[in-house]
Amino acid sequence: MNITWLGHACFLLEQDGFLALVDPYRGVEGYGDLHARAHAVYCSHGHDDHSYTGGVTLLGGKANPFTVREIESFHDDRGGALRGANKIRCFTAGGVTVVHLGDLGHLLSPEQVDEIGPCDVLLLPVGGVYTVDAPAAKAVAEQIAPRCIVPMHYRHAPYGLSAVDGVERFAALYGKEEVEWAGSNRFAVTAEPLPPVLVLRYRAE
Repeated sequence: MNITWLGHACFLLEQDGFLALVDPYRGVEGYGDLHARAHAVYCSHGHDDHSYTGGVTLLGGKANPFTVREIESFHDDRGGALRGANKIRCFTAGGVTVVHLGDLGHLLSPEQVDEIGPCDVLLLPVGGVYTVDAPAAKAVAEQIAPRCIVPMHYRHAPYGLSAVDGVERFAALYGKEEVEWAGSNRFAVTAEPLPPVLVLRYRAE
């Protein structure tokens, strides 16, 4: 499976030529509105920075190879009272499971951890304010225990929401040998080892 970070919390998952797009955005500082092509689109919640389907050209002609499971969660730590509901999605194809946490705002319950199950790649919000902050994000990652964590939803000037933290705060919670700073926004998930934390490098598509 190939995974491409399109900025903010948006990822393109590719399996056997099928493109699944998660959390398309508009109005996020620095990025502009997303424009992408995909066979299927998934949104964790209804806010514009996670649900701009108008910027996505839908493609046809391919069967969806992904098994997609949804786990209900919240956009805050008040049971949704501040920002509403949030969907965690688990995408499985080719023996690989990728978990996208959307705008998760709280630690997981034991039941949610069980529902998520084994995880190869965890797409994890780390910037705080609208999601879990860096320490809470690490705690969530420890609950799920993935092969690899890919941080998302953080500020990296001039890109990203100005109110949230940079990824450096999250990375500092790990040893230097545990964090790989990639030179690309794309990587492949195979049977080969993955770094515990992989920080992708955004580039406009």
